[in-house]
Amino acid sequence: MRRGIALLLLGVVFVFATHSVSFGADVIKLKAANYLPPTHKMSVLTDVFCQEIKKRTNGRVEITYYPGGTLLTPVKMFNGITTGITDMGVSHIDYTRGRFPVTEIFDLPLGFPSGWVASQMSNDFYNKFKPAEWDAVQVLYLNTSGPLILQTIAKPVKTLEELKGLKVRATGQMADVVKALGAVPIPLEMPDVYESLRRAVIDGVTVDLSTLKYWKFADVVKYVTADWRLGTGYTFYFVMNKAKWNSLPADIKKIFTEVAGETREKQAALWNEMDIEGKEVFTKAGGQILPLSDAETAKWVKAVEPVIAAYKKDMVSKGHKEAEIDSWLSYIKERTEYWRKEEKQRKVAAPFE
Repeated sequence: MRRGIALLLLGVVFVFATHSVSFGADVIKLKAANYLPPTHKMSVLTDVFCQEIKKRTNGRVEITYYPGGTLLTPVKMFNGITTGITDMGVSHIDYTRGRFPVTEIFDLPLGFPSGWVASQMSNDFYNKFKPAEWDAVQVLYLNTSGPLILQTIAKPVKTLEELKGLKVRATGQMADVVKALGAVPIPLEMPDVYESLRRAVIDGVTVDLSTLKYWKFADVVKYVTADWRLGTGYTFYFVMNKAKWNSLPADIKKIFTEVAGETREKQAALWNEMDIEGKEVFTKAGGQILPLSDAETAKWVKAVEPVIAAYKKDMVSKGHKEAEIDSWLSYIKERTEYWRKEEKQRKVAAPFE
């Protein structure tokens, strides 16, 4: 009898203990936002990130994902993260020009040959210099697109003279590049570009090749000018609210860091993959890719030199030393060359050369 009571009590204690552990291990519920369409490969990759976090934390973290701008637009993304509307989010720095002045150096025409190379370089730069402009958030990773190239709906552009006066969608520092080349920059959010091209409100757009497929620009664009040697890109961020990050247990932070590192590598490869796909969709639809001769390329590169000089002058006015800025530029050039060699040695497929 006593033994039976003892076993019963032991069972009650066991059940109570296991339930107490279960009740104590509250699920951490987070939100993630992305303005890209749900079917866009970058949007899908963010969803995979969220699912992988849940898997590796054994369900201790659940992330509700809001793609397609359903929670925050690209312009409002960063403020939405810092104010807690979302716990983490994806956008790019050119939607909030002036917010990331140091990182905007990647917007300059510095000759990035591919998204894979540019993404590796931008993360190297961040890890080395840790710009204070990112202190308000926890950076999960940065990534920079493939080279921004000119896409036009009606007029083929093979020379600077043919570009003059055209209305071209461009945001952030790219607007300065477009202006230096003689065109008229028109700032538009990405979701508004397709319709503006279709209705001929603008003559063209400067974006990476992937948009020909993933934003369906191949439906309305007839010509692509392969001015990729300018090497300008859009730098995206995936960041987390700093207070929310600080509230996470150490083991959860470790998992986030590991998954973010893996996702960053996938994203770098994805840029090249998407650019190649965009190029193929475009040419199969009858679109023409117009290469620039070496002599013409030299003219374009010369025309945008004032943009680099203006950036340096502006950063000096903000308190940075000219030697410091030169060190950034030198580091970017060195890492770009390093990763370009790595791209070839690793046989990473690229859309240009």
